[in-house]
This record gives sequence, structure tokens and C-alpha cells, in this order.
Amino acid sequence: MDIRLLTYFTQLAATKNFTRAAEQLHIAQPALSVAIKKLEQQLDLTLFYRNERKVTLTQEGEVLLVHAKQILQKIDDATLAMKELRGLEKGEVRLGVPSMLGSYFFPQILMGFKSHYPNLKLTIVEAGTQSIRQMLIDGELDLGVIINHNVPSTLHIEHLLRSQMVAVVSEQHDFSTKKSLSFDDFFGQELVAFKSGYFHREMLDHVCEQHNLTPKISFETNLLPMILQIVRHDFAITALLELVTDHEPHLTPIPFSDPIQLDLAMAWRKQGYLSLADKAFIEYVKQQCQQ
Repeated sequence: MDIRLLTYFTQLAATKNFTRAAEQLHIAQPALSVAIKKLEQQLDLTLFYRNERKVTLTQEGEVLLVHAKQILQKIDDATLAMKELRGLEKGEVRLGVPSMLGSYFFPQILMGFKSHYPNLKLTIVEAGTQSIRQMLIDGELDLGVIINHNVPSTLHIEHLLRSQMVAVVSEQHDFSTKKSLSFDDFFGQELVAFKSGYFHREMLDHVCEQHNLTPKISFETNLLPMILQIVRHDFAITALLELVTDHEPHLTPIPFSDPIQLDLAMAWRKQGYLSLADKAFIEYVKQQCQQ
């Protein structure tokens, strides 16, 4: 099977439009149409439903897409491995991190790593745990920080750190003098929360399900600075990693009566190829976490 045709096929599947796919592939639209038709003829299958505005995958196309992504990822891995045998490093670490860790845990580590390896490029993607897991599986990220819970079997994990989730209120809130907080009291308040897909929200939803509670979510945003401002101004309360409140003034952290401990891990694809840069980053992070 022609790798070029598979590349064209996956790009068209992603854009669902011949014109946009051709632009991103830097080829003429008629050439893309001919290439897709050739692939369908080779397989004796129809891969796309076509209409004037967009194209969508047939059931056969959906099956091929899974295999095509795996094939193209393997080719990328093999190309990288061969380059490194010639002494050429990839020179880039693509890392996915949740918002809280990206803001409070990783900056010093990233700067320290960069000072040790000035020629390597660090590309940081901020996303929720679910998105990071999927981007790792799809080969869009090399490494990702996720919660060590319900980890897909295709990912390898390395323990990173353990941190407590605490309730966070303003200094003016009635709860600010409490030494601990029950889930009933917490979920009885107006809450500001991350959107679904972030481990912060997963935790809230899990606790509610366990204790048959209904959260009163008044604000929903993935912008951590906005969450902090909403809490500071006493419009709502939230729950965050304890390491966040260590660096933020005018906020009061309150442990839950039933403590919530989260295990955070570095993850990567079991069948993927880790570059020299990726391996160096993993080792550096492990060293920093042990200090």
C-alpha cells in the first residue's frame, strides 16, 4: 500500500474537505481527488461519502483510518530511530500537562532541563487528562502527565508525585476558619470548576457519584487564573491541588475530612519510540522529583 496515499487519506479524514486537505498537503485539489480514487480502486472499497460541502468516512473508511494512523506513526518512529543511529537527535520533547501542574510544578523543571540541554526544543501542550491520554495514543504527544487511574493499556506510566486535593475558599468565606471540610458542606456551596476532561472535574464528578451528591457549579472554565480570581472575590469556591495554594495569596486551603490523594504519572506509548531527548527529559524529571 502506498504510504503517500495513506497520508492523503488521513488528512482528508481529518479535514473532511478536499480543498482544505489539498492546501495542507500542498498539492492541487484534482491531484488529491485522483489519489483518493486510486486508493479506493486498489482496495475495491468506498472510503468516503461525498457531498458538496464535506466528505465523511464510510464504515470501511473508519476501519482503515485506525490502521493508517498506526502505520504512519510506525514510519515516523522508524525514521527517528534511524536518524538517532546516525547521531542526530530529534531535538524536541512534546509534553502534555494539565493546567495546575503546567503553572506551578513544571516551570522550574522545564527551565532547568533547558539549561542542561540548550539545543533541545520543548513544546508544551496544556490540556485535560482525557485529552492528553488520547493525544499520546494518537502520537500527537511524546510524553504526558496524567492521573494514575484508569490508564489505557497502550500507555506506559512512571510515577511522578502524589498531591492532595483541597477545598479552596477566599479569606472572607465562612469556611475559611475550618480545619477540614465535609463533602456535604463543600458541594452545598456555589462552585467554580474546570470543564469535563480535566482531572479536577473528574475528581468532583467521582466524589459526587460515590456520595450521591449534586454539585452546584456556577462557573465552568479551563482558565486557572479565572478560577483563582472568582474564588478570591468570594463568588464561589473550588478544589485544587495543594501545591497551587502554596503559591497563591489570599486563598485558604482546607483539607477534606475524607482526604483526596492523587497520584500523578508521566506516560508515553508502550509501542512508541522514545527519542534520546524524550529519555533525557524523563530521567531529568525523575531526578527532580526525588530531590
